[in-house]
Amino acid sequence: MPNDCSIRALWILNSFDAVVFSRRFPVVEKRWRAAVQSEKESSVDDPVKYTVFSSLPSDSELAAAFFERKGREGSVRGFGIRVTQSREGSDSWVDDPITRHIIGLYINKEEEGENNLLWPLALHIKGPYCILILPLVEPRHVKAYAKLCQRSDCGNAVMTDEHLSSLLLDLPSITGAFMVAHAIGDIVTGDVVEPEVVVSASPSVGGLLDSLTGSIGISGISSRAKPVAAPVASSTPSGTAAIGALASDVPKIGSRLLDKDALRSFISSAMPFGTPMDLSYSNIFSIKVNGFSSLDIPPQDLKQPAWKPYLYKGKQRLLFTIHETLHAAMYDRDEIPDRLSVSGQINCRAELEGLPDVSFPLTGLTTAKIESLSFHPCAQVPEQNVDKQALMFSPPLGNFVLMRYQAACGLGPPVKGFYQLSMVSEDEGAFLFKLRLMEGYKSPLTMEFCNVTMPFPRRRILSFDGTPSIGTVSNAEHSVEWKIITSGRGLSGKSIEATFPGTVRFAPWQTQRLSSFRSVFEGTADDDSDNETESTNNMVNVEEFLMEKMSKDLPPVDLEEPFSWQAYNYAKVSFKIVGASLSGMSIDPKSVSIYPAVKAPVELSTQITSGDYILWNTLGKCPSAVSAKV
Repeated sequence: MPNDCSIRALWILNSFDAVVFSRRFPVVEKRWRAAVQSEKESSVDDPVKYTVFSSLPSDSELAAAFFERKGREGSVRGFGIRVTQSREGSDSWVDDPITRHIIGLYINKEEEGENNLLWPLALHIKGPYCILILPLVEPRHVKAYAKLCQRSDCGNAVMTDEHLSSLLLDLPSITGAFMVAHAIGDIVTGDVVEPEVVVSASPSVGGLLDSLTGSIGISGISSRAKPVAAPVASSTPSGTAAIGALASDVPKIGSRLLDKDALRSFISSAMPFGTPMDLSYSNIFSIKVNGFSSLDIPPQDLKQPAWKPYLYKGKQRLLFTIHETLHAAMYDRDEIPDRLSVSGQINCRAELEGLPDVSFPLTGLTTAKIESLSFHPCAQVPEQNVDKQALMFSPPLGNFVLMRYQAACGLGPPVKGFYQLSMVSEDEGAFLFKLRLMEGYKSPLTMEFCNVTMPFPRRRILSFDGTPSIGTVSNAEHSVEWKIITSGRGLSGKSIEATFPGTVRFAPWQTQRLSSFRSVFEGTADDDSDNETESTNNMVNVEEFLMEKMSKDLPPVDLEEPFSWQAYNYAKVSFKIVGASLSGMSIDPKSVSIYPAVKAPVELSTQITSGDYILWNTLGKCPSAVSAKV
């Protein structure tokens, strides 16, 4: 991480807008105050009528400002665009969606007689917590943002440099602030998990035996006392080779949602004096447990990077896993096209002695239709052209994400078809699935499992009736799950058709309107009885009446989730596919080179999992995005 990224302070707020943890860095704050003083001396006549906030607020002042902004902006994130409720000086007045993630707060200082802008604050929401990180920027950057908050026009005007995007491009510390926010978010929620790397159980250097004996990664660093290595979870898909996932070497922090001791220890080690150095919790944990010895000192002619505090000792190998997540919105409607997108990452585990450099070419980028690329700080990208990109990196210890990317899906949807749900009465619905799996997918692509879930978050299921053409069905209180392909019975080299007609009965409908939303629905609530009588007499529109009655008492769509699924009917598909990538991204193990040269086998595995893979009810309402006309 660049040395010019420094953090002035950070705060963690709970769901009640109360500060539960904060940390300030006096060394960085001293630099900020010196910059403010210099700015005041150089610009006596400031046209912007505000004061650069020269000090940090107390926890209570920040909590009050955060609560005030949430009320002004309509939600924690805010509107993101200028709307009728936007006020001059607010984030939404800038009319840029990035203001939902990089926010400003006005700290009320009564003794100074005016509000003071605290900006930029990187906002990250993880679990029940809101994490605010304040990086060090120059006072002129805060002034520039204040001017944007007072512009009469909105949006990023053409042919002008005065817009938020150009301002943020001049602030690399914003990126560092978000990296800190995500690292802290994982710690406070106990979600510290290293990326998954899959290893073949077939004979190789090290192989599965090494992972079971604890002689890999951090646990195989040196001869001193070693932390307990996490076991390898193995499975047997429909192929002939068994595979296992190298789990994280980092233990779970604990059951408490906010472990302040772990958080303080991480901050002190990862970002001493407010400068982020190494945000890897696995490295911090290993250093805390093991310390250092004379065996860990690298040769004098080599510079040891911060992301590799220990040198590996043991049998050598290099593991890559391409992990892609497929997101889809399937409508089965002529007027709305289906949407598919791929989010991918290349996970790596380099069990190599010393401080070697690893390089390989990424080919087929045009074919794969890669839309964006980002790399681990250890990586260098010296060669770039249209269809080829060379990549060189000095690998850290343990599992890490070497590269992330967004891409288009090179094949058709692995699960396609339609889902229909129609209410035949107020408490009974008839549904029909007609799906086709793995159409156009050839070997070695293998679907290991596939499940379809019908959630009903606002209705309690009493019973369901129906028999699928394949698989098994079970139900919970608020969902029905259809297991089409179960683990151990993979689908490869062919496609199958699956149908599932049935009915589901719900408990009698009960109004669950929240008192806080009554004012929003006051007009509708007053007309409930009249609408019911009129609709009951008109049996031609009985289905519309039933659907309207069912959805009438749903809470309004939360601005944090503009496509709130509670207000729509949908089914969610979960699956896992192995054998190749959907985007076309691949690595040729034979093209991977290691310097200094060593004999280390290179293993590559690929897996695809479902993200938000949604089948919208073709007989109901559904959200969709309109494609821009060029």
